[in-house]
Amino acid sequence: MAGWSYRTLRRRTAVAGALAACVVLLTASCAVGPPRPRSAGPTGRDVSMRLLQMNLCDSGIARCYTGRSVTEATALIRAEAPDVVTVNEVCRDDVTAIERAMADAGGGSRAGTVVSAFQSAWDRRTGAPLRCRDGQLYGIGLVVRHGDSSGGYDTTGGVYPVQDTRVPEERAWLCLSPSSTTAATATGASAAGVAVCTTHLTNSSPTVARAQCGYLLGTAIPAVRARSRSVPLVLGGDFNLTSGGAGLRSCVPAGDQRVDDGIVQHVVATPEFVVGGRRTIRMHTTDHPGLLVTLILGALPSAGDDDGSLAETG
Repeated sequence: MAGWSYRTLRRRTAVAGALAACVVLLTASCAVGPPRPRSAGPTGRDVSMRLLQMNLCDSGIARCYTGRSVTEATALIRAEAPDVVTVNEVCRDDVTAIERAMADAGGGSRAGTVVSAFQSAWDRRTGAPLRCRDGQLYGIGLVVRHGDSSGGYDTTGGVYPVQDTRVPEERAWLCLSPSSTTAATATGASAAGVAVCTTHLTNSSPTVARAQCGYLLGTAIPAVRARSRSVPLVLGGDFNLTSGGAGLRSCVPAGDQRVDDGIVQHVVATPEFVVGGRRTIRMHTTDHPGLLVTLILGALPSAGDDDGSLAETG
């Protein structure tokens, strides 16, 4: 579940991350010129979506558990009104609470329905799904604002074929992809017509985490896209691979966009997207910040959109 390594990595990489950010920002400032024109989405305007990635450490077992992270997360969702939430280290009922918060977010101004999915991690000791301390299923979740009430989503997920056999928890991945009808008819600035995925890679072995990342981005996700008319896809998760590390770069396909929280949480998007903004949000009840990313489909960002995001092409 939540590893001791997140706080350790945060301390050890703070200086290196700050230097890397300075390099990115200096490069951007040196490239200032006339704003690049935006291209329009299929409706004649930019199609954007906001994704919030969180690790809530809510198993009740890990040392980072507080019992209050879901309350903080739902308040954040109501305040920020994202289109997609990708969430790790949660119990099954946590995803239901997040789904309710998504439905409430933005009041009646946000169109569409909200759909969710959950995928259990596996317990090597019992040969059954892993459980939180209170007996609920433990794993990862997705919540998506579905911009079109017609059609639907297909859920795909599973446990990775490669695991660290020294630890009992077997890590998983999960995707929601629009049905063929939804993908073909989706319009407007929503997550309809876009596949979304999440994962929580192992924290006990960088070698295994790299292999899991390679399987997800090289095998599982291409299969999901092939079944859903090759729609654009976004992935948010706790990769337990540090920003800028060789292992992470080796598993992100060339041309994909990636943005991170400066440590181990990442958002990866297929080349149809550009990153329009990125913000980390301090959370007081879990050991990871929230990562809020704006993605623009079919558009080029203007020079004025740069908010200092740590974005790179895979």
